[in-house]
Amino acid sequence: MGREFVDIFDEWIDSYETSVAGEEPEYRDVFEGYGDILLQVATSAYGAVLEFGTGTGNLTEKLLEQGHDVTGIEPNNKMRQMTANRFPSIKVIDGDLLDFELDGVQIDSIVSTYVFHHLTDKEKGVALKRYAGILPAHGKIIFADTLFATEEAKRAQIKKERARGYHNVADDLEREYYTTVSALMNLFIKAGFEVTFKQLNDYVWLMDATKQ
Repeated sequence: MGREFVDIFDEWIDSYETSVAGEEPEYRDVFEGYGDILLQVATSAYGAVLEFGTGTGNLTEKLLEQGHDVTGIEPNNKMRQMTANRFPSIKVIDGDLLDFELDGVQIDSIVSTYVFHHLTDKEKGVALKRYAGILPAHGKIIFADTLFATEEAKRAQIKKERARGYHNVADDLEREYYTTVSALMNLFIKAGFEVTFKQLNDYVWLMDATKQ
């Protein structure tokens, strides 16, 4: 994950909760149903959970409410400290989707929300193969993130956002590595997972994958 993405959250941390609550019109559609998205991820996981990108701890809270043992990974120091302060009983590791050390922690599920798009498709494939290596048989990956049915759908969404004057959202879609359902499905299959996709709002899809 590029350093620039980690640094962005230093600027965003003070307004993060406002954004996910839908109080910023430009990002309202991206975070529509945010609480339900978190709950669907938390209830789809099982056993001991590894959470990538804990952020301010919103998904962490849902996971703990479901009775999961949680280990967090967060590359941004301020957000990592915020999660650790909210939930002092869990371990929050400095790391990211590709660069992390579990130090013998055994996990059954890997989860994240609004994180996986920080990797290129090539990096996503590398990451999924690594996750397959640390999950047990029938272990799960539950990710919720922005992706698109097709590249044409992505271009249409960018055009729509620019027409609405939402240039920050459009710039995000062009700058970061938002991919397609078919591309991700192929990557999951190559890594040894059976995966289903469910669209949760205009942007976010739930990926529910089981190691075969």
